[in-house]
Amino acid sequence: MSEARVAAERCAALGASSQQFEQYAARQVKLGELPVLRALPVRNRRLIGPWCFLDRFGPLTFAAGNPMDVAPHPHIGLQTVSWLLDGEVVHDDSLLQQALLRPGGVNVMTSGAAIAHSERTPDDNTGRLNGVQLWAALPDAHRGGAPAFQHLPEVPAFEERGGIARVFSGTLGSARSPARHYSDLVGADLEVHAAGSLAVPLNPEHEHGVMLLGGDATLEGQALDPATLYYLGTRRSEVTMASGRGARVLLVGGRPFGETILMWWNFVRRFGDVPGYPGARLAAPELAKLARPNPVS
Repeated sequence: MSEARVAAERCAALGASSQQFEQYAARQVKLGELPVLRALPVRNRRLIGPWCFLDRFGPLTFAAGNPMDVAPHPHIGLQTVSWLLDGEVVHDDSLLQQALLRPGGVNVMTSGAAIAHSERTPDDNTGRLNGVQLWAALPDAHRGGAPAFQHLPEVPAFEERGGIARVFSGTLGSARSPARHYSDLVGADLEVHAAGSLAVPLNPEHEHGVMLLGGDATLEGQALDPATLYYLGTRRSEVTMASGRGARVLLVGGRPFGETILMWWNFVRRFGDVPGYPGARLAAPELAKLARPNPVS
């Protein structure tokens, strides 16, 4: 986490009322020593449904060490969702829960009133790391609730001609994730076969976004760039992606979030210890000011 002074931001949804095809370049940041691409929030696109944060890390190979080593830190008012394409991550939290996340499973942590957790590459690892972490804002009715953690070793999937959709959050097509959420949303990993085309159904009342995770893919005739988030708006009942060599594409979406949220790091004074982590917790960056609401967030 950078030592730079940061501002809090009030983020309001700017849900489109029609189909869109907008591009937002992700920015490079550091998570400890791990370089990541931060795709949400970005200027002029703070939310997609309730999703308010998207970090893309890897693909990375390493011979020694623990490339992901995020010391204990707190969260309030949101859910973290971790999804891996390759590698391993150990989660420890102040509820005294520990879980080893592997590809095909998902970790969903509900912070509610307050929770602290750490995430790190385990000592016994494959030497690979590749995945995403997302945050979903909790609606006001659930923002101060009890914290919780859910680990699913496997998520539901459905296969169509041309590919497979793995659904780690919400509902897509015939698959519904058992992960507990508090807003109408979807999170899925779309695998498009080589020389194939994959069409998946969408809820037209939701807004959606996609990001290329690997391989090559085109959408509406345009090649997707791996360092770009593509916002699709609403009023779509289907999205189709084609690939030459094969691809993995992240799909996120949800009903436009009707509440304004305040984002400033993830700091709260009410949080417990994380005894499973062998080290000190993270310190919050200095708060510079409270940013004025952005009318185009």
